[in-house]
Amino acid sequence: MPVKPACILLDLGGVVLTNGWDRGERQAAARRFGCDPDAVEARHAKFSDALETGRISLAAYIQNVLIPAMGGAAPAPADEIAAWIFQQSQPLPGALEHLAKLASGPWLLAALNNESAELNQYRIRQFGLQKLIRVFFSSCYMGLRKPDVRIYQQALQMLQQPPEAVLAVDDRPENLAAARSLGMATVRIEPPGNFTPLWQYLSD
Repeated sequence: MPVKPACILLDLGGVVLTNGWDRGERQAAARRFGCDPDAVEARHAKFSDALETGRISLAAYIQNVLIPAMGGAAPAPADEIAAWIFQQSQPLPGALEHLAKLASGPWLLAALNNESAELNQYRIRQFGLQKLIRVFFSSCYMGLRKPDVRIYQQALQMLQQPPEAVLAVDDRPENLAAARSLGMATVRIEPPGNFTPLWQYLSD
């Protein structure tokens, strides 16, 4: 029988919300702003780590990734592009209701997600996540990204919990593998927004 967790570390993109800035959104942005999609992906690879670990701002990322990929097109203002990026974030069907139910449980509910600082703050405010989630271990604050095992180690140290008391919930197998390597229990959300495996785990 699974041990009931003292804390749940919950991913956001692909679990509660759409992914904030994955390949699909980048390709949509390329179409919307007249960018070369291959150039966007090539430049994104160079700047994604700095963006998600808080070393550059979203505005700097846009200036270095999207605007240079516009070729001969008249560059769109960076704030217009940022606003469009924010608008791509949406809650997955029924997920906020599941999150509210989860937040009423006996465990501490924390987020552990890869996100740029500006997009992270937008998503927290826009969807009222600060009312449901107690702590945000976001990559932009931690200076590390999943699946780097060190971000899980730091979260455990800050929570003052042993690995066996913490449940990691994510949609990506590589992230869950990192959590399991430390002795944490894991649940995969698949397809996005499907909380059934989590409720089954918690009810066993």
